[in-house]
Amino acid sequence: MAKVKVKKKSTLIDMTAMSDVTVLLLTFFMLTSTFVQQEPQQVVTPSSVSEFEIPDRDVLEILIEPTGKVFIGLDNTFDREGALNEMLKVHPEVQLTEAQKNTFRLSDWFGVPMKDLPQFLDQRFEDQANDLKNWGIPCDSTDNQFKDWVDFATRCGSQRMRDSEDYAALDNDQKKLKIIIKADRHTPYDVVKKVMDSLQEIRQNRFSLITTLNQGE
Repeated sequence: MAKVKVKKKSTLIDMTAMSDVTVLLLTFFMLTSTFVQQEPQQVVTPSSVSEFEIPDRDVLEILIEPTGKVFIGLDNTFDREGALNEMLKVHPEVQLTEAQKNTFRLSDWFGVPMKDLPQFLDQRFEDQANDLKNWGIPCDSTDNQFKDWVDFATRCGSQRMRDSEDYAALDNDQKKLKIIIKADRHTPYDVVKKVMDSLQEIRQNRFSLITTLNQGE
């Protein structure tokens, strides 16, 4: 009796559809992901039982490290550029090239006295990230550049939002930058108070303090 030959089926699997889905997912995550900004100094925040979600846009973050150095982070390029231009008007002795201005525009964090800013911006980007922690924005009564930076940045942020098409639909809290203070738990109180007093001098009386959530009973 003759054997019946079973027709072999092809084991080839078409991966075209799978590849298309993979590319679409990868593109989606690349466009929607928010990269964490590298802070100039790592701080350990104090603990509390308050829960408040940090906004992911239109934020002005103030970082105070343990020895009292103050840094500012802005998430919007327009606000950084506008604040820099206003600071250059107040300090006409500081001259920046277009290349230096562009470098500053791309920096998420800054914290260098105005007189040292040209020298700092001439460094490579990698060297700036390592060197920034050694500086700090002056916040003294005789030279309070910190207050000027915050004042100009908040004004630029408010102007940017007024120029947006959906400005009328925003509530009052969404029409200005959210100011957030992140201080190390070992930072002296008088340093944090000096920052708060500077904010109140420019009528910025609403701000938040970043803390570590304390898990209670």
